[in-house]
Amino acid sequence: MRTSTTIEASGGNWPETVDFVTEAEKLGLDICWVAEAWGSEAPSPLGYLAARTDRLLLGSGIIQLGTRTPMAIARAAITLSQISQGRFVLGLGPSGPQVIEGLHGVPFARPLSRMRETVEIVRKAMAGEKLSHDGQEFQIPLPGGDAKPMRLSMRAEHDIPIYLATLSPKMLRLTGEIADGWMGTSFVPEGAKKAYFDHLDAGLATAGRPRADLDICQGAEVAFAEDEEALRAIVAGRKKELAFSLGGMGSVGKNFYNDAYSRQGWAEVAAEVRKRWQAGDRQGAAGLVTDEMVLGTTLIGTEDMVRERLGVWRDAGVDTVRLYPAGETLDARLATLGRALDLVRDLNRTA
Repeated sequence: MRTSTTIEASGGNWPETVDFVTEAEKLGLDICWVAEAWGSEAPSPLGYLAARTDRLLLGSGIIQLGTRTPMAIARAAITLSQISQGRFVLGLGPSGPQVIEGLHGVPFARPLSRMRETVEIVRKAMAGEKLSHDGQEFQIPLPGGDAKPMRLSMRAEHDIPIYLATLSPKMLRLTGEIADGWMGTSFVPEGAKKAYFDHLDAGLATAGRPRADLDICQGAEVAFAEDEEALRAIVAGRKKELAFSLGGMGSVGKNFYNDAYSRQGWAEVAAEVRKRWQAGDRQGAAGLVTDEMVLGTTLIGTEDMVRERLGVWRDAGVDTVRLYPAGETLDARLATLGRALDLVRDLNRTA
């Protein structure tokens, strides 16, 4: 099982974030993903990190569809791959209507066909082909004018894997059909087959591919509690964060995180949390979140609990674990990450 983490360039101390990434590389981390939500964008910090690291794979986790044309995505991906000497991984995701429409002013319409066509166009560009695409979402060249098909003046010199961050059943099937990896979230290994893997496998079957062709990259916070009292305190502190995912993410009409939890056995609780959160009762919403919900989707616990949970994740089909290390300071986060990496290495040795 490979190891990765995710950072953001906004909302914090960038020099400290760079220190975290460079030290994580020394600790043996395999991949660093750079997030893009409603703050900083991903390509710029990835370019900076390419110059500050030597071995670490660097990925966009994720670039949002609807915020750039497919060719803008392709150019950024190829450029980052060239300057990192082949260490770039392209992560794409549809985001949601609140960010795409509310922030960018772009319709969140037909994300399935937009994703399929974007990946197709990006791969053509990477291969150095002349771009001619006549689809539902994109027409290149734009018809009715004098433009002719063009190719970029560069092509990808290194392989650029494409990972898709998806949650809905249709998007999961598309991921299995066309992607090199899946960046998942809201993952409960005990409920993952019905919620996620059945849909991914259906897409793989459509393309005639085995599961081994799709890297399953799954993320969760990792935090170590030295005793039961400390564990209860950590879990209690995470309930409002989970309530925000269930009630505050997405738009009034659509919350993909809530849907994912609902498919994994918590439909009634998830619906009530969302109802209370949207009514302004944040405390009441957090109070509905159970210890089981927090522990089921995180790597929080004593060292023995985290070790056991990592084994459950691996046995469920996770190939790359995405670790969000807890800690109030840089040293604390690195210490948590180092302990988690040691546990993964031990697990890999016994596989």
